[in-house]
Amino acid sequence: MEPLILKGTEDTPSITLDITSKQFEISGRSLPEDVVTFYQPVLDWINLYSEKPEEEMIWKIRLEYFNTASSKIILDILMALEEIKDKGTNVIVQWHFDKNDNDMMEAGEEYKDLVGLTFELMGY
Repeated sequence: MEPLILKGTEDTPSITLDITSKQFEISGRSLPEDVVTFYQPVLDWINLYSEKPEEEMIWKIRLEYFNTASSKIILDILMALEEIKDKGTNVIVQWHFDKNDNDMMEAGEEYKDLVGLTFELMGY
């Protein structure tokens, strides 16, 4: 399966989804003009991955900021990962946030409550 690597910009996050290196990461700022178009390749990649998932995947989410439209897509991504977990894969989400950013910490806590995934809240 081909990796998905999207280089971040001022308004879009960097995304690396690579089975070979076991890197599954979204980082940066998420304010794309068209959230659905930007994140569709991520959802497509997850859907394809779900056909032959590995035993474990650790997702690192290190967002400095995301807008309301991105918050819905992030939930869609987490729900797609929950479906992979339901097939027997150990899916761990590491939610990284600045210790001084209560909004990002609370966002991680809210996502943790909404999905049935192992969630690690990691302040830095």
